[in-house]
This record gives sequence, C-alpha cells and structure tokens, in this order.
Amino acid sequence: MSEGFDRGGARPSYPAFRAPGVLVGLVALLFGIHLARGFLSGEADFQLILTFALFPARYAPTVDGAVYSFPGGLWADLWTPVTYAFLHADWLHLIFNSVWLMAFGTPVARRLGAVRFIFFYLLCGVIAGVAYAGAQAGSLAPVVGASGAISGVIAGAALFVFERSGPLARFGFDYSAEALRAVPRRPAHKALAGGQALVFSAVWLGLTLLTGLIGLGAAGESANIAWEAHVAGFIAGILFFPRFDPGVASEE
Repeated sequence: MSEGFDRGGARPSYPAFRAPGVLVGLVALLFGIHLARGFLSGEADFQLILTFALFPARYAPTVDGAVYSFPGGLWADLWTPVTYAFLHADWLHLIFNSVWLMAFGTPVARRLGAVRFIFFYLLCGVIAGVAYAGAQAGSLAPVVGASGAISGVIAGAALFVFERSGPLARFGFDYSAEALRAVPRRPAHKALAGGQALVFSAVWLGLTLLTGLIGLGAAGESANIAWEAHVAGFIAGILFFPRFDPGVASEE
C-alpha cells in the first residue's frame, strides 16, 4: 500500500491499519509455527506441547501430591513462560489473537519502535504466564496462546490513544511514529484518571473476568479461558508500558 499525503502534499500520512513490519513478522511467525504443527504426527505434536506449553504442574505438585517430570528439564522450566505464547490451540484461537494484535499493536509498535515493542510484548507474556502458573499451581492443564502478551499491548494502547491529541480523539490522525510519539506521555495513574482510558480498562477487565468465569470462547463456544493470564498481562501492560514509552512527557 502506498503512502498517502496530507492536503498540503508535504508529508506522508499513515493509515491506522497498515501494520508495522514487526507486527507482520510476529503474526507470520505465529502462523508459520501453527502451520508447521499440522505436519507433525499426533505423538510429535503432543511432545511439542509438553516441551513448550506452560504447565503449572512443572513448578508445583498437583492437588493429590503427585510430582510430574516434563520434557526439557530445567531449561524448559525457564523457556516455557516465553514459548507458550507462540503456540495456539487451533486456527480460530490464532486468528482471533492476530486480529487483536494487529488492531491494538499497530499504534503501540509505531510509538515504541520494533525493539522496544518486542521486549514489552515478551515481558507482558512472561508475567501473564507466571501469574497463570501461580494461580493454577499444580494444574496439569497447560496454557498456550499470545493472549496474555496481547492484553499487555492493549493496556499500553489505552494509556495514550484516548489522550486529547491521540488517535481516537482526532479525526484523520496519520498514525505515523512521529505523530504517535507526539502524544504526551503521562504516568499510568494520570492517563487512567482521564476517564476514557479508565472506562475502557474497567470494561475490558470486566469482560475478561466474565468470559473466564462462564468459559465462553472467542466464537461463543464453551472453552477453558486462562483469564488469570489475560488480567495479569493487562496489569503488566499498565505498569510497564510507561517504562518503555519514548513519548515526550506531559508538562502538566
């Protein structure tokens, strides 16, 4: 897609949904991994899940006191809080997550830049996974999917897109990195105090808790939702996005 120009013809404008390269690459990687799994035998895919998904039972005995040994040993204990976010339960799970990542990740990736975005994304995913493992200590039910990391990205977006000079407050916002970084950077508590960001966060958290408690999946099917990971990822995004944010601090 070619760049458009403003009315003066002096500078390019950037459509809201022309995804940055880092997002295209990340989504391509997620799709590539899931596609490759389709060529594995059932046993090989099962071993892959055992090795790279996040099982709370890796870190604590089950409720009946049983201790399980998982493939990969100590190294897998360290890498599964990262690798679980690159696996998905099925195509619907992957597509749903990719849509959310593209929608909210576009302004965040442009504001942070590729390197900061990847570190922020991974940090939120790790915190989400660790929170799930702690909340479900000893469980043999694994968690897979990028939802925890994406929840952190959504939280990061909420901290600046609702600002008076932000994307959702100005019609025709060009979504360039320069324009997005020009939106003032404010501490999380002040950004949330603005009203819209707080309402959005409350609604998002409320819906997350509701869908988790009633077990409603992305398309309305019954499912086990790792709502603890979603909530933890969102809170991580609120807490850590300001530390990654290169935007100019507000003078207020």
